[in-house]
Amino acid sequence: MKADASGKVFLVGAGPGAVDLITVRGAEILSRAEVVIYDSLVHPGLLRLAPTSAELIYAGKRGGAHTDLAQADINAMMIAHARKGLRVVRLKGGDPFIFGRGGEEAEALAAAGVEFEVVPGITSAIAVPAFAGIPLTHREYGSFVAFVTGHEDAAKDASSVPWDDLARAARGGGTIVILMGTARLRSIVKRLMDAGLAAATPAAAIQWGTIANQKTVASTLATLADDVDRARLGAPATVVVGPCANLREHLKWAERMPLFGRRIVITRAGENASSFARELRALGAEVIEFPTIETAPPDSYTALDAQIARLDAFDWIIFTSATGVETFIARLRTLGKDIRAMGKARIAAIGPATAGALKNFALTIDAMPTEYRGEAIVDAIGADRIRGARILIPRAQVAREVLPQMLRERGAAEVIVAPAYQTITPSGAAVDRMREAIASGGYDLIAFTSSSTVSNFVDITGKPGAGAKAAAIGPITAATAEQFGFEVVVKPSEYTIAALVAAIRDYFASQAQAD
Repeated sequence: MKADASGKVFLVGAGPGAVDLITVRGAEILSRAEVVIYDSLVHPGLLRLAPTSAELIYAGKRGGAHTDLAQADINAMMIAHARKGLRVVRLKGGDPFIFGRGGEEAEALAAAGVEFEVVPGITSAIAVPAFAGIPLTHREYGSFVAFVTGHEDAAKDASSVPWDDLARAARGGGTIVILMGTARLRSIVKRLMDAGLAAATPAAAIQWGTIANQKTVASTLATLADDVDRARLGAPATVVVGPCANLREHLKWAERMPLFGRRIVITRAGENASSFARELRALGAEVIEFPTIETAPPDSYTALDAQIARLDAFDWIIFTSATGVETFIARLRTLGKDIRAMGKARIAAIGPATAGALKNFALTIDAMPTEYRGEAIVDAIGADRIRGARILIPRAQVAREVLPQMLRERGAAEVIVAPAYQTITPSGAAVDRMREAIASGGYDLIAFTSSSTVSNFVDITGKPGAGAKAAAIGPITAATAEQFGFEVVVKPSEYTIAALVAAIRDYFASQAQAD
């Protein structure tokens, strides 16, 4: 804790729901937070952007649930943490200054003399209609747009929202966007019609916009409340009233994406997870990044350092993962050496990701199997080059022993396995929140990229329930998943992320055809 430093509070808009719709500035601030106070509508995946050392505090703020913190308590908490010299992120759904209490929170901070900054977010009032294919303005249908909340009963309370004025303005062409009005929808539409807005005016309601649960009801002002009831739409929902709502049938771009409405959990870690997630999101999926592995130094570098001291004695260095490459090179640097210390050793890589990591260090690969698993590297190197060779394998502290054993059986003179890193199971408040999200069963598929991601996932979340479906990058991973009770429905023919993404897309396409 920093006792004498000056703290600061950042009121950050988390965006409308989808984890990748937070702003660049918001993500950067969150990545340096020491305390995060977040609301219920904040996507659990965003909490992963905070440092693992950050204190995460759930504020609730959804419909006055009994678990919600009172606004006065939230204000006091922000002030107290800032006065300890901490960087506090108040993470709010949408934009902090639109239809929330961000303005009140800023007032409390200003009154307390606490420095603060507002980081705007993408408001659901704009983003949700866009994801439903509804533009809010259009030259043909009017450039007027009004944003209102529907907390109060429109039939009884005319003072809070000027419904009559809105209806008159909208009659000339324009759009009314209503937030937080689902519970009062029937009285709202009646009030608008009583004020002269035509019963046939196009209208739509969108629930859980921008994420996999997104559901849209397109209707008219007169029938919207009944249609919403039949579809069982509830909060959070955004209501759009006006001629622009009629454009949805032609412009519903998100719903035409191949993975729209699919929630996929990925269990990779680090940059590899981010690239995997990007590919799935590009196909319309909502991706829950839930890394089940974190990388840490090995218990001891003694074995690796001893082999680095005699690198010029090896004929081959075999890398089994990109992490192995990166940690090995990092250790060379720590010991004051560089890649020239590898001398005459040839390099083998298992898989394109590992090969890519080696190429980043200008290292040429002499052998790589077409089938991306450890045992296949034996054939890629060849029996003649293995016999009598001295081979180093820098890899994870705990890994399968099949490859070293096969190399010895093929006549290698020496096979040294040197731990360059170890994998550990992550923990903390962000993991707890993600565990809760997974336990609710709100996903369509879990993607595993190694046996360790499977076992760690089960360690964190417990054994899967009946019918839990998984995608596995290769046969060994698939076998592990099946042992734990997953139904493995996606098994790509190639053991690469690109092939896994394509197989996931094809699986859901076949499911859609079957439906």
